[in-house]
Amino acid sequence: MLTYPQLATGALTQYRIVKTRQERTIQNTMADGSVITVADPAGAAVQWKLQYTALCDTERQTLEQFFTAAVGTLNGFTFLDPSGNLLAWSEDLTNVVWSPAPQLALAGGIKDPKGGTNAWQLTNDGAGTQSLTQVLNVPTTYTYTFSVYLSASQPTSATLQLGGATASVTLSNAWSRYQITGSGDATATYITLGVEVPAGAVVSLFGPQAEAQQTASVYQRSTIGGIYDNARLQSDFLTVTTSGINRHSATVNILYYANNL
Repeated sequence: MLTYPQLATGALTQYRIVKTRQERTIQNTMADGSVITVADPAGAAVQWKLQYTALCDTERQTLEQFFTAAVGTLNGFTFLDPSGNLLAWSEDLTNVVWSPAPQLALAGGIKDPKGGTNAWQLTNDGAGTQSLTQVLNVPTTYTYTFSVYLSASQPTSATLQLGGATASVTLSNAWSRYQITGSGDATATYITLGVEVPAGAVVSLFGPQAEAQQTASVYQRSTIGGIYDNARLQSDFLTVTTSGINRHSATVNILYYANNL
């Protein structure tokens, strides 16, 4: 499926971003006057207003080509939320979106660096390295940053994974946030992100996050994740204002319905 493009800087958009979420509730008035109220998740919608300034000629051309490929509002595309966490269920490592290695034991309810108890303890009971990963079906040639908070009561190491790239980090008993930035295999249709724990190590983990940009932003707790398939443009035309040589500005409005209409 067509995917919303990154800028030449490796970011999806510029600040400021306006994101609006709409929810729908259904009410049914009974014969006796009582009212039954039920949430309607299928009626939810998310809208983004992306405002660009000082775009270079190449970035302007990229946006114009995207509008042409989408045929304005006609065709859906995949949109990677620039204000969210692309990973799903960032604080529930037992969810099926996560793939722990067979000898990696997970225990929740650990004190986290934000003052809560949403961190996890990863214990490697195996004789070799064990990993915890999540697969994202996203364009592998884009630039991504994977970040995570890690600590360990005993000095040890861990390895961050982003596609085929890895980064080894040294852990202490104090929480630290680590990150790795890169792209995946251009021939693949997905990218794998995660953490590898060495044999016999016990590591505490909190706040895994993936973003389509050059560095990590403030941690965002996630449930469904920030990958929106079948999003739509809200206009058939892209209006560009040119203020000088190689300097352009534009506004793009994107809408996503939960029921994928």
